[in-house]
Amino acid sequence: MEASYNDIKNYKLEKMTVFFQKRILIFLLAALLIMACNKKTELVNDAKIESYWPLQTGKYITYQLDSLVYINFGKKDTTISYQVKYETDELMNEMGDEKTYRVLRYIRKSANQTWTPEAAFAITQTKNQIRFLENGLMFIKLQLPVNNGFSWKGNALIETSSANSLVRYLDNWAYVYTSVGLSEKLANNETVQTLTVNQRDEVIGQADNPDSFSEINYAQEKYAKGIGMVYRKFLHKEYQPGTGSGGYVAEGSYGVTYTMIDHN
Repeated sequence: MEASYNDIKNYKLEKMTVFFQKRILIFLLAALLIMACNKKTELVNDAKIESYWPLQTGKYITYQLDSLVYINFGKKDTTISYQVKYETDELMNEMGDEKTYRVLRYIRKSANQTWTPEAAFAITQTKNQIRFLENGLMFIKLQLPVNNGFSWKGNALIETSSANSLVRYLDNWAYVYTSVGLSEKLANNETVQTLTVNQRDEVIGQADNPDSFSEINYAQEKYAKGIGMVYRKFLHKEYQPGTGSGGYVAEGSYGVTYTMIDHN
């Protein structure tokens, strides 16, 4: 029996209905996927820099400081160890979204000695950055967004390009976030969420050749949520090959390692 006109018409309508239903389903699934991706991105971007460097009067962090210095005219290196405490002293200035705090540093040789005031610094929190002023140099320590792989020029506010600059080795450093939100146990056995800022890992020349010039620049910092900086390693070493008496490490070379041991 041949199909009637109505049968053919109904069949075509059913096929078209199924076709459009599939298209609508695909569209809805795609929309849900996009919404899920956007929601995930928003959660990552929701991390706040002040969470990793909380600023309030009276807050302090104590570190073991191992200072690498070069003596005997750069012929020998030695490490001197201290304890240092960074304490947020007071809010010095507030203008809109920008706040600047004074930070005092205390030092002692060991835990059974009293703290001695040593230096003062300034920390500025802006809408999207935390800047640290140390010895006249302004470092952009943290910057939004706090995402793995995000990079910024952390030394952009430091004069590094002129021939008279004593810190030309700081030029054009690209700070990069890694391991954001990593759960980690600190030296004091406290488990926290951390992030790492890789600032520089550079070798110029042949560092293992005593007859060749070389320069090493390395810097990394680690911050813990609700605490602040819990680890820092920095090294600037410039080696000059010598004649007769051999090579030496140039003046201005040094290294420091900060490891948190206590905080409030």
